Amino acid sequence: MLNNQHRENCVSNQSRDESLLSPSYQRLFVFLMFIVCLFDFADRAVFAVLAQTIKTELLLTDLQLGLLQGLAFAFLYSLLGLPLARVAERKSRKKIIAACTALWSAATLFCGFVSSFWGLALGRIGVGVGEAGFLPAVNSMVGDQYGRNRRASIMGLIMLGTPAGILTGSLVGGFFAGSNWRHAFYLLGVGGLVAAALVMVFIREPSRGFADGARPSLSPPPDFAAFLKAVRSKTSLMLIIAGGATAGFGMTSISQFLAVFLARTYEMPVREAAVYYGFISATFLSIGLMVGSFGTDWLSKRDERWPAWGAAIGLTLAPFFYFAAFNVHNIVAATVLLVIAGSMLLIFYAPTSGMIQNLLNPRMRATGAATFAMLYTMIGSGLGPTFIGWVSDLMAMSAFDGDFHEA
Repeated sequence: MLNNQHRENCVSNQSRDESLLSPSYQRLFVFLMFIVCLFDFADRAVFAVLAQTIKTELLLTDLQLGLLQGLAFAFLYSLLGLPLARVAERKSRKKIIAACTALWSAATLFCGFVSSFWGLALGRIGVGVGEAGFLPAVNSMVGDQYGRNRRASIMGLIMLGTPAGILTGSLVGGFFAGSNWRHAFYLLGVGGLVAAALVMVFIREPSRGFADGARPSLSPPPDFAAFLKAVRSKTSLMLIIAGGATAGFGMTSISQFLAVFLARTYEMPVREAAVYYGFISATFLSIGLMVGSFGTDWLSKRDERWPAWGAAIGLTLAPFFYFAAFNVHNIVAATVLLVIAGSMLLIFYAPTSGMIQNLLNPRMRATGAATFAMLYTMIGSGLGPTFIGWVSDLMAMSAFDGDFHEA
């Protein structure tokens, strides 16, 4: 009887999986994941844009801003990423994405009601907890729905929600900066809750390994020890994860303080700095993600080493353009250089995610994505903005006597 039930489940799963191949559903899947990704990064960008306004109203230091954008967000994001990924190896990834989206959106709403550093810290922790579950689950679903030569491209399309979200968060934050910054958090929080409901209604759960031709299985996924053994057995996989996480230090440090840098260096009002920040970020993220995903997927058909080569080339060239951008004194020149530098830097992201998926078996993909996200967040989001804020405070203390909150 158990064999008959298992056979019936397999037939049902096969029929459901075949429906995932329809062009209309694939477009719907990518679109909804793009929307969720948009709110994921809009929630982060709106805080970066409003940082100076929030700092002035709540009398915060740059170190506190760095903590709110860094460790307060990154600590539980990193801590819970792996446990949520292990759940995603066993349970419905659709439900995980919907629940996590609802949680971080509720936390974003909460940020609009607080009036102290500790209240904001609690809200940012809630955002980090919710956002921890999205990338591992969506990476795993993409790995099961699409072939190995399409995974980076599909993730690139979904991750276009990053520049779209940063642009949305920047424009929303800039719009409300001159009136009531709290309304920006209300608007994005409600929008995220709507997106969570749409995921629950329209997204379907694929069988594990469907795109690789694996038959549906009721056996439990490999345990974490087996995952670690698989990673240790592949030096290339370890280096890919370590390199991508290290790249996050530079990328997140620059991203979280870029709006503040523009406002202070070029004496811009917050609204104008938000427009520049949104334009620069959306442009370089779009270029970097598209070149990194579609470019390396296309080149990998000729040589499978191109995803690694493309990431390395971009990371090598980016620092030179950033150095030039931070040392010019013309906003137009700085904008052009920042777009070029960011595009070079972001080339690494999509091929890194794709290589991790390709080097792991289907029952380990969510854990692999979470491991990368955990290290990326701890090193990048956790240490990067906090380090920059600490250095900024030290430099301000050496340059100004007394209170430097406006520095």
